Amino acid sequence: MNYKVHPTAIIDPSAVIGEGCEIGPYCIIGPKVILGKNNLLLSHVIVNGPTTLGDGNKISSFAVIGTDPQDLKYNGEDTFLEIGNNNTIRESVTINRSNGPHEPTRVGDNNLLMAYAHIAHNCQIGNYIVIANSVNFAGHVTVGDFAILGGLTAIHQFVKIGAYSFIGGCSAVKKDIPPYVRGQGNPFEIHGLNGVGLLRKGFSSETVMGIKRVYKLFYRKGLNTTQAIEEAEKMDLTPEQKLFVEFVKNGDRGLTK
Repeated sequence: MNYKVHPTAIIDPSAVIGEGCEIGPYCIIGPKVILGKNNLLLSHVIVNGPTTLGDGNKISSFAVIGTDPQDLKYNGEDTFLEIGNNNTIRESVTINRSNGPHEPTRVGDNNLLMAYAHIAHNCQIGNYIVIANSVNFAGHVTVGDFAILGGLTAIHQFVKIGAYSFIGGCSAVKKDIPPYVRGQGNPFEIHGLNGVGLLRKGFSSETVMGIKRVYKLFYRKGLNTTQAIEEAEKMDLTPEQKLFVEFVKNGDRGLTK
């Protein structure tokens, strides 16, 4: 056995535990759970299946992972949760499996989920995301890479949050938030481009200015969304500009103003 299990931990015989894992005191690993290599479960962690974790995740005490979705349509069938690599999941975080077998709940790689955050069924969480304390996701929320969500924020179901966006604490997010922007409020309002954050992530000043030109079409020119898309598509779009425009075109909840 190439992993460590505390004598008080309970592991279902069908669970698969990868090399180098450490399972701390009073953890419970249920059936249909697969842990990759070098995962650390500190103490009192519950993981139910079907759930798959990649490698190198650190899960703090009282986190509850892979429980049934909080959805009245759920009928008890096998549904799924997939968690990637190198995530830090802090105390009392809860992550639910999906509400049906067609789509798993997903959490990507290298994310920080701070204490008491809740990820509901069918959410699709990308990579390198910071989710602060007590952020609550309803079902089917999508979050792009490198987004930052401030504490005590609530996200409406089916909302899409773009990559590199910044959401201030105590916000109530009811509509889609495009990439690269920052804002705060109840209801959430966009306050401008997340320029400082983009520069810190290695974007050049030229790239940020290009993003700003597209941003202004949607937020500074007095155009409606359809008109702004039409104007943007007349441009020779950079990859960053195209990401912004395609996000707006594929939104479900309408664009935050």
